[in-house]
Amino acid sequence: MKEQPAQARWEQVTQRPLLALAVAFAVAYALPIVDDSAGHVLTAACTVAEWVVWGSFAVDYLIRLGLAPRRKEFVRTHWIDLCAVVLPLLQPLRLLRLVATLMLVGRRARMASQIRLTTYVVGAVIGLLMFGSLAVLSVERDSPNGNIRTLGDALWWSFTTMTTVGYGDHAPTTGLGRMIAVGLMLSGIALLGVVTANIATWFIARFEKDDVEERRQTEAIGMLTEEVRALRAEVAALREVVGAGVGAGGGGRSPALAGCRCAHPCRPSGTTARS
Repeated sequence: MKEQPAQARWEQVTQRPLLALAVAFAVAYALPIVDDSAGHVLTAACTVAEWVVWGSFAVDYLIRLGLAPRRKEFVRTHWIDLCAVVLPLLQPLRLLRLVATLMLVGRRARMASQIRLTTYVVGAVIGLLMFGSLAVLSVERDSPNGNIRTLGDALWWSFTTMTTVGYGDHAPTTGLGRMIAVGLMLSGIALLGVVTANIATWFIARFEKDDVEERRQTEAIGMLTEEVRALRAEVAALREVVGAGVGAGGGGRSPALAGCRCAHPCRPSGTTARS
């Protein structure tokens, strides 16, 4: 049995711990925003937890880079993980690390392509709605002209922004909030395109499967028709042979009497003519 590379073994071992760290990061990020009355101690603890998680992501990336057989290719194909490591721990950019970590965990999961794509889409929608709401709430709640004051307002704004509806009843007023809005709008358009393409691919694959089955049935019917025609031809040939044999035997007379040439009708032996 072929042994797995060291990088694959490391990724397999750290898959679940990274998922747990991602959940811890999400909780540490959301708790001070949802509970605006959180004290200094709780806020500091959440900040420390965020730094610890970020440091764990950085260590994981460096270890995988060191175990990679081709490091340049690893950096090129894992640029999202690199961004998650090098970006500073700013308030709006912490979401990128969380999203990158969830994508990393998803890439390591052993799932079928369709299931993986569906998981990505559902996870991206939920993640963007929740953490986009938290991000805009954190920067708009204290704005003098802002109208996004509660988590419910932020969720409603995130949903209308991602779906590109934009009722306008809630809107960010700060520059940072508008940057978050642009990111949500672009993400919503991209996710809508992915969902549409996935549905179209499913329908096309279904129609192709039906076409293949229909062609197979048509070919089977054609082969059966050819066999019936061949059997009919053989039966007709056998009839001609039998008819030719009967004709050669005396025009329909019994083969036992075919050789008789007398004037009166012959009778089979053992019978006498009546007077």
